[in-house]
Amino acid sequence: MTVTGVDFVALQVRDLEAAASFYEQRLGLKRTPAGPPHAVVFDTAPIPFAVREPLPGVHLPERPGAGVALWLKADDAQRLHDELAGAGVPITSAPVDGPFGRTFSFADPEGYVVTVHDA
Repeated sequence: MTVTGVDFVALQVRDLEAAASFYEQRLGLKRTPAGPPHAVVFDTAPIPFAVREPLPGVHLPERPGAGVALWLKADDAQRLHDELAGAGVPITSAPVDGPFGRTFSFADPEGYVVTVHDA
């Protein structure tokens, strides 16, 4: 028996509705009607992405996700960068062109650093 790949990604967040609204309003993700309690699952492909309340006993640090790389693919990374920067979202890495197309990173409201690319 072997693992065949990543099948689901979820970020634990302090403020579920604020985090879900950020990903919905700023990145254009669409909520799915199904999902576990205390979570918002988005209709992303090929891997579902969600934000959820922390599991019992989990206390999130000031900067959650340190050491984890979360990359999201966009149609137009530069345009998304410009929209996020214009809305005051902290940009942690300016856009550059590389093997994954135009790439940049931002910090979400919880402090997770997310990288966006378009190739």
